[in-house]
Amino acid sequence: MEINNFMIGNIPSVLWGPVSDNLLIAVHGNQSNKTDVVIEIVAGIAVEKGYRVLSFDLPEHGDRKEESRLCDAQNCAHDLAQIMKYARTLSDEISVFGCSIGAYFSMLAYQNEPIKRALFLSPIVDMKHLIENMMKWFNVSKEQLEKEQEVTTPINTLYWHYYQYVLRHPVKWDKPTALLYGAKDELSEYETVSAFAERCNANMTVLDDSEHFFHTERQLDFLRNWLHENI
Repeated sequence: MEINNFMIGNIPSVLWGPVSDNLLIAVHGNQSNKTDVVIEIVAGIAVEKGYRVLSFDLPEHGDRKEESRLCDAQNCAHDLAQIMKYARTLSDEISVFGCSIGAYFSMLAYQNEPIKRALFLSPIVDMKHLIENMMKWFNVSKEQLEKEQEVTTPINTLYWHYYQYVLRHPVKWDKPTALLYGAKDELSEYETVSAFAERCNANMTVLDDSEHFFHTERQLDFLRNWLHENI
């Protein structure tokens, strides 16, 4: 496959496939990068179906691991806006794929963009709920987080400014959407994701024996089949 590594400002990016009228922006998840297994699978299938794919590294990920800039909602919304600005120079027909937290960042940044179609894998659909769940799981009160500003947990570091930004910027999503969810997802409850799907009239597919992180051969094969059906 034709692959072009380049920079969009200070963001390491990749274009997969030849020039096309249809472009898919692919947003990776936490502890991942612009060319991870899931993004590579998405790119391969999308290019087969006539799309060009644009992926990139979020702050603190991939080629940006040494960056001091945090991978928080505010910074990622800014970066995704920069990616969209470039994407609009390539195509007027833009779709988006988001994995895990990449789905949340996509909805946060692109809720007012004319997105043709959205595909989400193990999406974080309610960041406020997830942060508050993490606070409960690790006995962190709002008062403690406000006082300390950041608290490290076994999952991720909680930041007061991140939480406040999420509260001030609720997501309203109404784009044509399909999502794939693992029934054993430990980060997002079924009720939360299914309620989102119902509100947005999204097509929700559930893999019964999968967790949040799709990584086994069976899970990845299921993802491939789902992508073939939905791209």
